[in-house]
Amino acid sequence: MNTCFQFLDKTLELYRYPKRFMHPSWQAWDSADELLINYVVEQQPDYANAHFLILNDDFGALTSWLSPARITHVSDSLIAQKSCQKNIQLNHSNPTFVEYRNSLESLPDSPDWVLLKIPRTTALLEYQLAQIRKVISPTTRIMAGAKAKSIQKSTLSLFEKYLGNTHTSLAKKKSRLVFSQPQFPLTDLSLPEPTRWKSDDGVLHVVNHANVFARQQMDIGARHLAACLPDCEGKRIADLGCGNGIIGLTVLQRTQHAKVTFIDESYMAVASAKENVRLNFPERLVDCEFVVSNCLEQLDKETQFDIVLCNPPFHQQNTVTDHIAYQMFDDSKTKLVKGGELRIIGNRHLDYPQTLKRLFGGYEVVGSDPKFSILSSHK
Repeated sequence: MNTCFQFLDKTLELYRYPKRFMHPSWQAWDSADELLINYVVEQQPDYANAHFLILNDDFGALTSWLSPARITHVSDSLIAQKSCQKNIQLNHSNPTFVEYRNSLESLPDSPDWVLLKIPRTTALLEYQLAQIRKVISPTTRIMAGAKAKSIQKSTLSLFEKYLGNTHTSLAKKKSRLVFSQPQFPLTDLSLPEPTRWKSDDGVLHVVNHANVFARQQMDIGARHLAACLPDCEGKRIADLGCGNGIIGLTVLQRTQHAKVTFIDESYMAVASAKENVRLNFPERLVDCEFVVSNCLEQLDKETQFDIVLCNPPFHQQNTVTDHIAYQMFDDSKTKLVKGGELRIIGNRHLDYPQTLKRLFGGYEVVGSDPKFSILSSHK
C-alpha cells in the first residue's frame, strides 16, 4: 500500500477514508495533484500566504500539501471531507486553517487561487464553474487538473462558457492542466437549475441536483427494487445510499405510517431527497429524517431500523470497488432490530450473495432478471 506522498520538498502520509477499507493498490493522490502543486510552487513560492479555493480534493492531497496556506475545501462528498480532515490531522501538528464547505454552499469571494479537480459528472462541473465565476476577481488564478482522457472538447467548452479564454498544458504522467483567464467585467450567468422528471406512472415529481445519479429518469436498478419492496407499513425504514430518494418516496407513496430515513454521503443527494419529499408528500416530512453519512456511520448510536433498503454503488470517485457495499451491509446488520431485513439490488455478477451469507448467515433471492438480483437477509 503506497501511503507516502513524497513530492518536491515535502513528505506526507496520506490515506483514503475510511482507512480500514483502503485497498493495497490504492493511493490518495494522483499525477494531476502533482501537476497542480508544482505549478503553484513555480508561480508563487510564497504560496503559504495565499488563499486557495480547492474543489473536489477527494482525499485531501492538495489541501494537506499546501498547508499552512488558508484553504477553503469544497466537495459534495462527506467522505472527501473526512479524508481531508484525517490527513490534515495526521500530517500537521498545528493544523492549517481549512474551512470545509459542501457544493450547495456559497463560495468565498476573491480567492487568490482556484484549484479544481475535474469531477466525473459533467453537470457538477458546470455547476461548480458557474459558482466559481460569481466569486473570482481579476487577480484570481484559475487552474484545473484531471487525467488527460477526462478532458474532452466538451469539458473545455464549459470552461470557455463560464470562465473565458481557456488552454491546456501538455500531458504528463497521463494528466493535464486546464488554465482559464476570464475577461472582466463578467456578465451575469445564473447557476444551472436542477433537472426534473416524473416517475413512470407520472405520479412522483423528482428533482435532481447536479451530482446525483440518474438525473434524467429513474435508474433501472431502483426501478426493479421499487417494484419488489417488502411490506413497510408502520415500519422504520432506511433508504441507504438514497440518491434522489426515489426508493424512500415509493415507500411513502405506498404506506400511511412508515417512517423513512434518507441517507447518503452526497450533500446534493440528501438535499434532493428532502426536496422531493417536500414536493410530493409535504405532510409526511414529519415522518422523515435526512442524514449525510458515510454508510450508517454518522447516525445516532441508538438508531435502529426494521428494514434497510439499498441499491449500493460499486465505485468511489473513479475507482471501482465493493468496499462501500460491504460497509453498507455490515452497518445495516448493526442497525437492524432482531429479525429486521436488509433488502438490496445488485448486478448478478457481483459477489453480494456470498457477502450477505458471511454477514447474516444466509440470504433469499426475492426477485431477479438477466441483469439484476434482489436479495433479502434477516438479522
